[in-house]
Amino acid sequence: MRRYLLVRILSVVPTLFGVAIVVFALIRLIPGDPAEVLLGGFATPERAAAMRQAMGLNRPLPVQFGIWLGDVVHGDLGRSIMSRQPVAQAIGQRFPATLELTVTSQLFAVAAGVSLGILSATAHNTGLDLGATVVSVVGMSMPIFWFGLMLLYVFGVWLNVLPISGRLGVDVTLARITGLDLVDSVVTGNWVALGDVLKHLVLPAFSLAVIPLATLSRFTRAGMLDVLEQDYIAVARAKGVSGRAVLWHHALKNALIPIVTVAGTRFGTQLAGAVLVEVVYAWPGVGRLVFGAIEQRDYPVIQGAVLFIAVLFVFINLATDLAYAALDPRIRFE
Repeated sequence: MRRYLLVRILSVVPTLFGVAIVVFALIRLIPGDPAEVLLGGFATPERAAAMRQAMGLNRPLPVQFGIWLGDVVHGDLGRSIMSRQPVAQAIGQRFPATLELTVTSQLFAVAAGVSLGILSATAHNTGLDLGATVVSVVGMSMPIFWFGLMLLYVFGVWLNVLPISGRLGVDVTLARITGLDLVDSVVTGNWVALGDVLKHLVLPAFSLAVIPLATLSRFTRAGMLDVLEQDYIAVARAKGVSGRAVLWHHALKNALIPIVTVAGTRFGTQLAGAVLVEVVYAWPGVGRLVFGAIEQRDYPVIQGAVLFIAVLFVFINLATDLAYAALDPRIRFE
């Protein structure tokens, strides 16, 4: 187990190095000049050249990459070209909002997706199974930004029952301790803020959850159908074990491996894909930070944020792999 863990951690290094190269190269292909964006209407060829020199953008690309990578190794993600704020600090301020949104959507997706998959498997080849399948297929095919805009229009504009942007109403105050508004409102006993936070979370969390919910539903259904056809399930039923016990203690437990795999990978994907939802709902997270940085050609912010998300994604996959042994004692890491 220790050897496996060490090998996996060491394998992260070349992966992240490759990500760093790709991100650095692709960002330089974005049309536009950061110096001209920063100067705005005062940009002249002379001023732009001086600004590029001051920002180090006149150096050869391999030199720029080497300097940036050396700073990253020492824990320095650089400073924003526009705000001059350290990139690590900007990410630290925005990440709690992204984490809260992603975890909430993931919990909802797992609970609803697994339940829908179990229901579909136990009602195999019935109208209920067909309905659940249609819902899953539509959910997996739904463009997340379009679905978010539709929810925003229906519930935020037409029915006007839910907020359409932000994390907290302008008339609600909350003492922030952890940066996670749900946690902070409970810790401080601010129940008014808790209700407002939940209302602001509903639309963006559901928008972000729809694709993993549909995916988990399909994988749960397939895994449960496969397990329910095994001989030991028939033996358990022949022994008089109740249907609920067979379903929860025998079938679901042995179908968890693919479910956990999908849940783990989708969680990492949600962290990266939250940018669309955060832009639609003006959610002040890392995704919106990256979107603004792309518009402003703020290279250090884009590079630092994407690398940060890549590190999270890799370690989430590692945690998912290690969870297999806990779920199934037959699995051993040699």
